[in-house]
Amino acid sequence: MRIITFGTFDMFHVGHLNILERARSMGDSLVVGVSSDALNFAKKGRYPICNQDDRMRILAALACVDKVFVEESLEQKAEYIQRYGADCLVMGDDWSGKFDHLNTLCQVQYLPRTPAISTTELIEVVRSAPPR
Repeated sequence: MRIITFGTFDMFHVGHLNILERARSMGDSLVVGVSSDALNFAKKGRYPICNQDDRMRILAALACVDKVFVEESLEQKAEYIQRYGADCLVMGDDWSGKFDHLNTLCQVQYLPRTPAISTTELIEVVRSAPPR
């Protein structure tokens, strides 16, 4: 089974690794769409801390990831699923229900996020830390 997932993967942390390893364990290969810098700005109103090339390089270096590509648009998920021949779309449960319409193309699974860690929270901690 071929698995596909998507995300920004900024400030890579153990929560990212957990979901990628769980997704990979569900199939024979894992393809990861990394949100472009422009897409991230459109979604969140800010650019990622790490640029898309660095984020892609980090993901490509992981043993659980077989292929990485740039995700240019949330609306193209169906096209990406078809392009990469995905049998299953895996997303974090913060997206629960948002991609159910893609069940006609592949199985859709929402996995629980790792508790008590998020990129947004990490960025806030770093911003609020006193200068050294």
